Amino acid sequence: MIERNIAPSALRGRSVLVTGGTGSFGRHFVDYLLHHTEVARVVVFSRDELKQHQMQEQYAGQPRLRFFLGDVRDRDRLMRAFDGVHVVVHAAALKQIPAAEYNPFEFVKTNVLGAQNIIDSAIDRHVEKVLALSTDKASSPVNLYGATKLVSDRLFVAGNAYAGQKPTRFSVVRYGNVVGSRGSVVWRLKQIQPGETFHLTDPRMTRFWITLDQAVRFVMASLDEMRGGEIFVPKLPSMKLTDLIAALAPEVHLKTTGIRPGEKLHEEMISADESRRAVDRGDHYAVLPEIGWAHQERLRGTPLPDGFRYASDSNADWLDCERLRTLLNE
Repeated sequence: MIERNIAPSALRGRSVLVTGGTGSFGRHFVDYLLHHTEVARVVVFSRDELKQHQMQEQYAGQPRLRFFLGDVRDRDRLMRAFDGVHVVVHAAALKQIPAAEYNPFEFVKTNVLGAQNIIDSAIDRHVEKVLALSTDKASSPVNLYGATKLVSDRLFVAGNAYAGQKPTRFSVVRYGNVVGSRGSVVWRLKQIQPGETFHLTDPRMTRFWITLDQAVRFVMASLDEMRGGEIFVPKLPSMKLTDLIAALAPEVHLKTTGIRPGEKLHEEMISADESRRAVDRGDHYAVLPEIGWAHQERLRGTPLPDGFRYASDSNADWLDCERLRTLLNE
């Protein structure tokens, strides 16, 4: 997992916009930019006026921070927000799997059409770099949320061709479940009281885990090395959900309810088909674009073995209770 320190001068003098900037990742990323880099301006773009107000109070007097109310569905608003922006980190998305199954059109509007709006606006405004956040659900998707993020990933990779001779480059970061993010299973387990019942869909279930701090550092590192068209995948530990519950809430009663619509037993971040064009870069993988562009300098790395698949059940790195507690304390 990437833990490298990024030089404060990496974004010196640049203007960085974060879509979904009031979400769990967005808030941590904005805080990192303000305290650990020499950015000239940080723009929070989101549709939640209450959370923007709360961030304004938190960072009162911070001259480098700006706020833009808007929705990625609104291309005109993005065009206005991207004026003078050098780097965009796209973290805005609808994410809840059950909600996606019942509201598919809404997820398409935000996750797919919103991605197209980001691409068009970035090219027209001459943004230098766009890094979009994806999910392990986008690899071999079985639910609508994963399918919309797969389409989004493909759109951002193809955006490099649409840019032509313009300077804009697009890449993607794909990672697993974020430990402690709002609404996550870790977050829910922290709220539950001893003796209460916790509903588990299937005791065999495994997941990849990453902390918010690790996610922020990985995004920073990916911004530094992206050339355009890559999907960056960190090397993460896996953990069974039953072990997670035993570590965080050992006194709860477990009730198995059966797997939900659109849910997988095990998650995957690189499929066997994708691995044919992926390389190992030490502490992470990079899935390279199938189609190269004349302007692109391709990343180097060790090709993956034939049939390689990066999945949470066959992962070589597993979290035990002690390591999980260490992550949470960090």
